[in-house]
Amino acid sequence: KNSKMPPRIRQLTPELQKAAIEQLHEDPSRLEADLLAFKTWIEQQPHLNARTDDQFLVAFLRGCKYSLERAKSKLDKYYTLRTKFPEYFNVTSTTTGTFREIHQTGAIIYLPTPLNGNGPRIGIWRMGLVPAEKYNILECMKVAQAMQEICIMEDDYANVNGLAFIMDMRGATAAHLFQMTPSMAKKFTVYSEEALPLRIKAQHFINTITGFEQIFNMFKPMMSKKMQGRLFVHGNKMDLLTEQIPLKYLPEEYGGENGSVPDLVAEWQKKFDDYNDFFQANATYGTDESLRPGKPIDFEGLFGSEGSFRKLNVD
Repeated sequence: KNSKMPPRIRQLTPELQKAAIEQLHEDPSRLEADLLAFKTWIEQQPHLNARTDDQFLVAFLRGCKYSLERAKSKLDKYYTLRTKFPEYFNVTSTTTGTFREIHQTGAIIYLPTPLNGNGPRIGIWRMGLVPAEKYNILECMKVAQAMQEICIMEDDYANVNGLAFIMDMRGATAAHLFQMTPSMAKKFTVYSEEALPLRIKAQHFINTITGFEQIFNMFKPMMSKKMQGRLFVHGNKMDLLTEQIPLKYLPEEYGGENGSVPDLVAEWQKKFDDYNDFFQANATYGTDESLRPGKPIDFEGLFGSEGSFRKLNVD
């Protein structure tokens, strides 16, 4: 391989480059060497078959603040979990009927302008727009998952400044909540903390419904203390949300100025079409646990058996 190739990644805006240097310890003069070290390690792993394009790998370096050890661990977990639980994490098609239908509802959107113009990318999930009797939470998660993957590849705000999520439960029902089991919650928590390269900076909950507390109390103890500190429950008080995410950064449907849902659905529909080959290729990447050097991964210890979470449900 020709190691003299300059890194093939998008140039950051001056503002984002400054943030990457100051907050993520990015050193543009070392980027090529960092990526080469990362790729060399990947090539040496008998059990790991990963994407190695620079733009994908730099997301892991940035998400781990340039700790190569943490980036290796994250990338390994990313593929380990996708291989072990493909129905949760490995999206290989964005053209199936169900996927398209859920996306068309506009339930899950990323907004065009980041928070305060140059901060984290803002995502909104309006749970109530997807009927619980027709679609399950895993099918919805696939859409969210695919959007996150596209962000990894093309969203420099998300890669440098992270994501701020809003879960808006207006119109949701208890049936939506009961689709989330403890073992599911555990998988999503481990994935978002230990595998996803994008950093979740805040998770807001608005228009919460009866039964939310129970689910929230199931999730919360599974999270790191750091992530617990980034959860904000606003009940039905919109003004509490807009203290942190000013109204102008919300979509027109909320009275804001940050895009309109039909436009965003159409724009992402096009992205899903453009990324069709990319998602199909996901089927070819992953880990082979029988070839993993050293100790096998203790999935039982990581996720517990189905039964062992029931105790978290008390109270």
